[in-house]
Amino acid sequence: MSKKNTGLEFLEDPDALENKLEDVGDFFQQNRNIVVGVLGGLVLLVVGFFGYRYYVSSQDETAQVEMFPSVYQLEADSLKKALNGDGRTPGLLAVADNYGATPGGNLAEFYAGMGLLKQGKYDDAIEHLKSFSSSDLLVQARAYALIGDAYMEKKSYGEAADYYQKAADYKPNKFFTPGYLMKLAVAYEQAKQNDKAVETYNSIIEKYAQSPEAVNAKKYKSVLEATVGES
Repeated sequence: MSKKNTGLEFLEDPDALENKLEDVGDFFQQNRNIVVGVLGGLVLLVVGFFGYRYYVSSQDETAQVEMFPSVYQLEADSLKKALNGDGRTPGLLAVADNYGATPGGNLAEFYAGMGLLKQGKYDDAIEHLKSFSSSDLLVQARAYALIGDAYMEKKSYGEAADYYQKAADYKPNKFFTPGYLMKLAVAYEQAKQNDKAVETYNSIIEKYAQSPEAVNAKKYKSVLEATVGES
């Protein structure tokens, strides 16, 4: 049987193996700087990756510590202190700005947006809430709904409807989705999109029949249809 060149002859022939090793040695000598540079770059890449992860982790811990008193103040409706600090803690706006790349800084964006919405600073609230991002089951949908609330206050009903729709579509559940759909229907009514409002009320009635919102959806739908019929 003829012996084909498989490129693995050195496994059977010690002389071939020796020649292969010599070739490798020659290649390394001729390209020493390149090989060392590539290896050094890989080492720096690995060290940099783990160093960055450690940095982000330590920054996140600091953000969480600095944010906690401000969240407490926000819940107590001490909005100015919560957002801007009280002389001892930096406040949610500073935490969001200084630690935005960390999970804690990201969450500060959400709380800052909530506080600014309560203050009536709707554009600023929208900016911070749009900067927030989460895969959490509840908080991301809540952020979308708060953006919708801010647009409603601005009487930008089309934009409000868009964000209420995002809230309703984000990981739907029987506890919160019906509420977002009610907000969506009201936004459609305000935008004079009555067909979409009726469709949304129907969605609540059909999909979330056991929810408290279903009762109101039936009532508001009947009122809307009667009003449209009279016009």
